[in-house]
Amino acid sequence: MFYFLFMILMFYIFGKLFFFGLKAAWGLSKFVLTIILLPITLMVMVSCGLLYFAFVLLIVVGIISFFKTNI
Repeated sequence: MFYFLFMILMFYIFGKLFFFGLKAAWGLSKFVLTIILLPITLMVMVSCGLLYFAFVLLIVVGIISFFKTNI
């Protein structure tokens, strides 16, 4: 009897930890993409002569971030 109760509670706790880990990884990946990877990509595009593509990408990301603010 205690074994089944232990197994149910174990799956519950580790399930909550698993989904917490997924949320944390998603938040960290959004931070890395926004703060580190996007500016580096834009700088590389400008230095390689792809100024028009970098400008369009910057405008698209700016519009998306303008409408997706967390107020």
